[in-house]
Amino acid sequence: MSNCASEAIILRRCDYGEADRIVTFFSLEQGLVKGFARRARNSRRRFGTALEPFARVCLHWTTVRGGELVSLCDAELLDLRTALRRDVTTLALAATGGELVEALLAERQPQAEVFGLLEAFLDHLARRGFSAEARLLFELRLLNLAGYAPHLAHCALCSRGLSGSMVAFDIRQGGALCLGCAEPEQGLRLSPLTLGTLARLQRSPLTAFDGLRLSSQTLQEGGRLLAAALRPQLGRPLRSAAFLQQVLAARTDGGAACRPAETG
Repeated sequence: MSNCASEAIILRRCDYGEADRIVTFFSLEQGLVKGFARRARNSRRRFGTALEPFARVCLHWTTVRGGELVSLCDAELLDLRTALRRDVTTLALAATGGELVEALLAERQPQAEVFGLLEAFLDHLARRGFSAEARLLFELRLLNLAGYAPHLAHCALCSRGLSGSMVAFDIRQGGALCLGCAEPEQGLRLSPLTLGTLARLQRSPLTAFDGLRLSSQTLQEGGRLLAAALRPQLGRPLRSAAFLQQVLAARTDGGAACRPAETG
Protein backbone atom coordinates (compact mmCIF):
# COMPACT_ATOMS: atom_id res chain seq x y z
CA MET A 1 0.00 0.00 0.00
CA SER A 2 1.26 3.50 -0.83
CA ASN A 3 0.00 6.99 -0.08
CA CYS A 4 -0.35 9.55 -2.88
CA ALA A 5 -1.23 13.22 -3.10
CA SER A 6 -1.62 15.33 -6.22
CA GLU A 7 -3.42 18.24 -7.75
CA ALA A 8 -6.20 16.81 -9.92
CA ILE A 9 -9.22 17.63 -12.08
CA ILE A 10 -12.41 15.67 -11.45
CA LEU A 11 -13.71 14.24 -14.74
CA ARG A 12 -16.84 12.45 -13.53
CA ARG A 13 -18.32 10.64 -10.57
CA CYS A 14 -21.16 8.22 -10.00
CA ASP A 15 -22.98 7.17 -6.85
CA TYR A 16 -22.37 3.68 -5.54
CA GLY A 17 -24.47 2.03 -2.88
CA GLU A 18 -26.06 4.19 -0.22
CA ALA A 19 -23.25 6.63 0.48
CA ASP A 20 -20.17 5.89 -1.65
CA ARG A 21 -18.93 7.29 -4.96
CA ILE A 22 -16.68 6.12 -7.79
CA VAL A 23 -14.63 9.03 -9.09
CA THR A 24 -12.62 9.40 -12.29
CA PHE A 25 -9.98 12.13 -12.11
CA PHE A 26 -6.94 13.35 -14.01
CA SER A 27 -4.00 14.02 -11.73
CA LEU A 28 -0.85 15.98 -12.37
CA GLU A 29 1.32 13.25 -10.86
CA GLN A 30 -0.27 10.04 -12.18
CA GLY A 31 -2.54 11.01 -15.08
CA LEU A 32 -5.89 9.25 -15.40
CA VAL A 33 -7.00 7.50 -12.19
CA LYS A 34 -10.23 5.92 -10.94
CA GLY A 35 -10.95 5.88 -7.24
CA PHE A 36 -13.45 4.80 -4.60
CA ALA A 37 -14.63 7.47 -2.17
CA ARG A 38 -16.14 5.70 0.81
CA ARG A 39 -19.10 7.51 2.39
CA ALA A 40 -18.40 10.54 0.17
CA ARG A 41 -22.07 11.53 0.03
CA ASN A 42 -22.22 11.76 3.83
CA SER A 43 -18.81 13.30 4.58
CA ARG A 44 -18.72 17.09 4.33
CA ARG A 45 -15.43 17.27 6.20
CA ARG A 46 -13.45 14.92 3.93
CA PHE A 47 -14.95 15.75 0.55
CA GLY A 48 -17.69 18.40 0.63
CA THR A 49 -18.23 19.67 -2.93
CA ALA A 50 -14.70 18.78 -4.04
CA LEU A 51 -15.81 15.76 -6.09
CA GLU A 52 -18.01 17.75 -8.46
CA PRO A 53 -17.10 17.30 -12.15
CA PHE A 54 -14.46 19.73 -13.48
CA ALA A 55 -13.38 20.92 -10.01
CA ARG A 56 -9.67 21.48 -9.45
CA VAL A 57 -8.68 19.80 -6.21
CA CYS A 58 -5.83 18.44 -4.16
CA LEU A 59 -6.54 14.75 -3.63
CA HIS A 60 -5.09 12.27 -1.17
CA TRP A 61 -5.45 8.56 -1.83
CA THR A 62 -3.94 5.17 -1.16
CA THR A 63 -3.15 2.49 -3.72
CA VAL A 64 -3.00 -1.25 -3.25
CA ARG A 65 -0.86 -3.35 -5.60
CA GLY A 66 -3.13 -4.99 -8.16
CA GLY A 67 -6.13 -2.89 -7.14
CA GLU A 68 -8.28 -1.52 -9.95
CA LEU A 69 -9.51 1.47 -7.91
CA VAL A 70 -7.52 3.65 -5.53
CA SER A 71 -9.05 4.58 -2.19
CA LEU A 72 -9.72 8.29 -1.83
CA CYS A 73 -8.96 9.63 1.63
CA ASP A 74 -9.85 13.32 1.40
CA ALA A 75 -9.97 16.23 -1.04
CA GLU A 76 -9.19 19.94 -0.76
CA LEU A 77 -11.21 22.09 -3.13
CA LEU A 78 -9.08 24.60 -5.09
CA ASP A 79 -11.55 25.78 -7.74
CA LEU A 80 -15.10 24.53 -8.26
CA ARG A 81 -15.40 26.29 -11.65
CA THR A 82 -18.97 27.22 -10.85
CA ALA A 83 -19.26 29.35 -14.00
CA LEU A 84 -19.21 26.22 -16.16
CA ARG A 85 -22.67 25.36 -14.86
CA ARG A 86 -24.34 28.63 -15.85
CA ASP A 87 -24.86 27.51 -19.45
CA VAL A 88 -25.81 24.03 -20.63
CA THR A 89 -23.81 24.35 -23.88
CA THR A 90 -20.64 25.23 -21.98
CA LEU A 91 -21.25 22.40 -19.51
CA ALA A 92 -21.78 19.93 -22.36
CA LEU A 93 -18.52 20.97 -24.03
CA ALA A 94 -16.62 20.60 -20.75
CA ALA A 95 -18.09 17.10 -20.35
CA THR A 96 -17.09 16.23 -23.92
CA GLY A 97 -13.51 17.31 -23.23
CA GLY A 98 -13.33 15.23 -20.06
CA GLU A 99 -14.82 12.15 -21.72
CA LEU A 100 -12.39 12.52 -24.61
CA VAL A 101 -9.41 12.56 -22.23
CA GLU A 102 -10.70 9.41 -20.56
CA ALA A 103 -11.25 7.68 -23.92
CA LEU A 104 -7.86 8.49 -25.48
CA LEU A 105 -5.42 8.03 -22.60
CA ALA A 106 -4.30 5.00 -20.65
CA GLU A 107 -4.69 4.94 -16.87
CA ARG A 108 -1.95 5.89 -14.41
CA GLN A 109 0.49 7.35 -16.86
CA PRO A 110 1.77 10.84 -16.02
CA GLN A 111 0.76 13.33 -18.71
CA ALA A 112 1.69 16.79 -17.43
CA GLU A 113 1.05 18.44 -20.80
CA VAL A 114 -2.43 16.95 -21.02
CA PHE A 115 -3.13 18.15 -17.49
CA GLY A 116 -2.08 21.68 -18.47
CA LEU A 117 -4.19 21.54 -21.64
CA LEU A 118 -7.29 20.31 -19.81
CA GLU A 119 -6.89 22.89 -17.06
CA ALA A 120 -6.50 25.75 -19.58
CA PHE A 121 -9.49 24.48 -21.57
CA LEU A 122 -11.80 24.35 -18.55
CA ASP A 123 -10.58 27.72 -17.25
CA HIS A 124 -11.25 29.25 -20.67
CA LEU A 125 -14.78 27.83 -20.76
CA ALA A 126 -15.42 29.12 -17.24
CA ARG A 127 -14.34 32.63 -18.29
CA ARG A 128 -15.66 32.84 -21.84
CA GLY A 129 -18.29 30.14 -22.22
CA PHE A 130 -18.80 27.88 -25.22
CA SER A 131 -17.02 28.48 -28.51
CA ALA A 132 -16.49 26.25 -31.53
CA GLU A 133 -12.89 27.52 -31.67
CA ALA A 134 -12.18 26.21 -28.16
CA ARG A 135 -13.57 22.80 -29.05
CA LEU A 136 -11.49 22.58 -32.23
CA LEU A 137 -8.30 23.65 -30.46
CA PHE A 138 -8.78 21.20 -27.61
CA GLU A 139 -9.49 18.21 -29.86
CA LEU A 140 -6.59 19.02 -32.19
CA ARG A 141 -4.10 19.44 -29.34
CA LEU A 142 -5.29 16.37 -27.45
CA LEU A 143 -4.93 14.23 -30.57
CA ASN A 144 -1.34 15.43 -30.86
CA LEU A 145 -0.51 14.72 -27.22
CA ALA A 146 -2.12 11.28 -27.38
CA GLY A 147 0.06 10.40 -30.37
CA TYR A 148 -2.65 10.41 -33.05
CA ALA A 149 -1.77 13.62 -34.89
CA PRO A 150 -2.74 13.41 -38.60
CA HIS A 151 -0.56 14.77 -41.40
CA LEU A 152 -1.89 18.21 -42.31
CA ALA A 153 0.89 20.25 -43.92
CA HIS A 154 1.73 17.83 -46.76
CA CYS A 155 0.45 14.71 -48.51
CA ALA A 156 0.69 11.68 -46.21
CA LEU A 157 1.63 9.42 -49.16
CA CYS A 158 3.94 11.42 -51.44
CA SER A 159 5.04 14.11 -48.93
CA ARG A 160 4.46 16.88 -51.45
CA GLY A 161 2.93 20.20 -50.49
CA LEU A 162 -0.81 20.64 -50.85
CA SER A 163 -2.10 22.97 -53.54
CA GLY A 164 -5.13 23.57 -55.72
CA SER A 165 -8.65 24.44 -54.66
CA MET A 166 -9.35 21.11 -52.93
CA VAL A 167 -7.46 18.29 -51.20
CA ALA A 168 -8.50 14.99 -49.63
CA PHE A 169 -8.30 13.75 -46.05
CA ASP A 170 -8.33 10.07 -45.12
CA ILE A 171 -7.21 9.15 -41.62
CA ARG A 172 -6.66 5.54 -42.76
CA GLN A 173 -3.84 6.86 -44.96
CA GLY A 174 -2.45 9.10 -42.23
CA GLY A 175 -4.20 12.39 -43.00
CA ALA A 176 -4.15 14.84 -45.89
CA LEU A 177 -3.77 13.58 -49.46
CA CYS A 178 -3.11 15.47 -52.65
CA LEU A 179 -5.66 14.71 -55.36
CA GLY A 180 -2.96 12.90 -57.33
CA CYS A 181 -2.66 10.29 -54.56
CA ALA A 182 -6.29 10.15 -53.46
CA GLU A 183 -8.66 7.69 -55.07
CA PRO A 184 -11.90 9.09 -56.50
CA GLU A 185 -14.42 9.69 -53.70
CA GLN A 186 -11.80 8.76 -51.10
CA GLY A 187 -12.11 10.48 -47.74
CA LEU A 188 -13.20 14.04 -47.15
CA ARG A 189 -12.72 16.93 -49.56
CA LEU A 190 -11.41 20.05 -47.86
CA SER A 191 -9.86 23.40 -48.68
CA PRO A 192 -6.05 23.45 -48.39
CA LEU A 193 -6.52 26.74 -46.52
CA THR A 194 -8.32 24.85 -43.77
CA LEU A 195 -5.50 22.33 -43.51
CA GLY A 196 -2.95 25.13 -43.43
CA THR A 197 -4.78 26.81 -40.57
CA LEU A 198 -5.02 23.56 -38.61
CA ALA A 199 -1.32 22.86 -39.21
CA ARG A 200 -0.45 26.28 -37.76
CA LEU A 201 -2.73 25.67 -34.78
CA GLN A 202 -0.91 22.38 -34.13
CA ARG A 203 2.19 24.46 -33.39
CA SER A 204 0.47 27.04 -31.19
CA PRO A 205 0.99 27.11 -27.39
CA LEU A 206 -0.96 24.31 -25.69
CA THR A 207 -2.67 26.53 -23.13
CA ALA A 208 -3.58 29.47 -25.43
CA PHE A 209 -7.32 29.67 -26.14
CA ASP A 210 -8.21 33.36 -25.94
CA GLY A 211 -8.48 35.67 -28.93
CA LEU A 212 -8.83 33.08 -31.70
CA ARG A 213 -11.44 33.65 -34.40
CA LEU A 214 -11.85 31.21 -37.29
CA SER A 215 -14.00 31.42 -40.41
CA SER A 216 -17.18 29.38 -40.64
CA GLN A 217 -15.56 27.29 -43.39
CA THR A 218 -12.55 26.46 -41.22
CA LEU A 219 -14.78 25.55 -38.27
CA GLN A 220 -17.05 23.37 -40.39
CA GLU A 221 -14.30 21.59 -42.31
CA GLY A 222 -12.03 21.38 -39.27
CA GLY A 223 -14.84 19.84 -37.25
CA ARG A 224 -15.43 17.19 -39.92
CA LEU A 225 -11.71 16.44 -40.11
CA LEU A 226 -11.33 16.04 -36.35
CA ALA A 227 -14.42 13.85 -36.11
CA ALA A 228 -12.91 11.59 -38.78
CA ALA A 229 -9.52 11.55 -37.03
CA LEU A 230 -11.03 10.74 -33.62
CA ARG A 231 -13.46 8.05 -34.74
CA PRO A 232 -10.92 5.19 -35.11
CA GLN A 233 -9.42 5.95 -31.68
CA LEU A 234 -12.68 5.79 -29.74
CA GLY A 235 -14.13 2.50 -28.63
CA ARG A 236 -17.63 3.94 -28.72
CA PRO A 237 -19.35 7.24 -29.53
CA LEU A 238 -19.05 9.80 -26.75
CA ARG A 239 -22.33 10.28 -24.91
CA SER A 240 -21.44 13.85 -23.98
CA ALA A 241 -20.62 14.70 -27.60
CA ALA A 242 -24.02 13.43 -28.73
CA PHE A 243 -25.69 15.55 -26.06
CA LEU A 244 -23.65 18.57 -27.09
CA GLN A 245 -24.82 18.16 -30.68
CA GLN A 246 -28.43 18.03 -29.50
CA VAL A 247 -27.97 21.23 -27.52
CA LEU A 248 -26.28 22.99 -30.43
CA ALA A 249 -29.03 21.87 -32.82
CA ALA A 250 -31.70 23.17 -30.47
CA ARG A 251 -29.87 26.48 -30.14
CA THR A 252 -29.47 26.80 -33.92
CA ASP A 253 -33.14 25.97 -34.49
CA GLY A 254 -34.21 28.50 -31.91
CA GLY A 255 -35.48 25.80 -29.58
CA ALA A 256 -36.45 26.43 -26.00
CA ALA A 257 -33.55 27.13 -23.67
CA CYS A 258 -32.29 24.09 -21.80
CA ARG A 259 -31.55 24.17 -18.11
CA PRO A 260 -28.06 23.07 -17.00
CA ALA A 261 -27.95 19.38 -16.16
CA GLU A 262 -25.68 17.70 -13.64
CA THR A 263 -22.88 15.67 -15.21
CA GLY A 264 -21.96 12.53 -13.33
